[in-house]
Amino acid sequence: MKPSLSGIYGITDDALLSPDTVLPAVEAALLGGIKLLQYRCKSLALPDKTEQARLLLALCERFSVPLIINDDMQLCANIGANGVHLGQRDGDCATARKLLGAEAIIGVTCHDSLEKAENASDAGADYIALGRFFPSQTKPDASPAALETLSLAREKIDVPIVAIGGINPENGSSLIAAGADMLAVINGLFGAAENDCHGGSGQDFNKQILARARKLNALFSDSGPDSE
Repeated sequence: MKPSLSGIYGITDDALLSPDTVLPAVEAALLGGIKLLQYRCKSLALPDKTEQARLLLALCERFSVPLIINDDMQLCANIGANGVHLGQRDGDCATARKLLGAEAIIGVTCHDSLEKAENASDAGADYIALGRFFPSQTKPDASPAALETLSLAREKIDVPIVAIGGINPENGSSLIAAGADMLAVINGLFGAAENDCHGGSGQDFNKQILARARKLNALFSDSGPDSE
């Protein structure tokens, strides 16, 4: 049975996390309550990337949190990860489903397009991702998305919706109110603090990640029907 897709969706970034820091950083995020992890790595050679992905999968399994592989459905199949996230040019749902099986979690980037979101849902995606909703340090040139698109998608699409782009504890609640089931967070989870030039210890950095994950996770409990 596939897990319920709701809560904080952490995404790694090798511009923020070195090979030596990614595992303890992710463990801190998992301890903080993230519900899904996407492995996104653009810099490592395939053997190193595969080894790192295997280690992350073992870590996620300890916390019963699914691991999603960004872009690469073959890497997902090779290590037995829980699913794959596809950009608009990374293959289609049918191919991924045939390779990965019925239980795989398949997500699709849909930017600010309701049409793309509906097409992905009809094609069998398990979730669709919309964004960017706020200025993003990870992808500063990404096109903006409107809250209206998120609200319309919530009305028309039955699969879970992931919101992404510049999300932090201060702005995430507006996206949940508009219909997001998950908030995908990169820099707001794994980025260095504004007053920290990586001069602190790794332990301090991981404590920051733990605290951020807990604050982000609290957005969902604060948005429930009993929170008003």
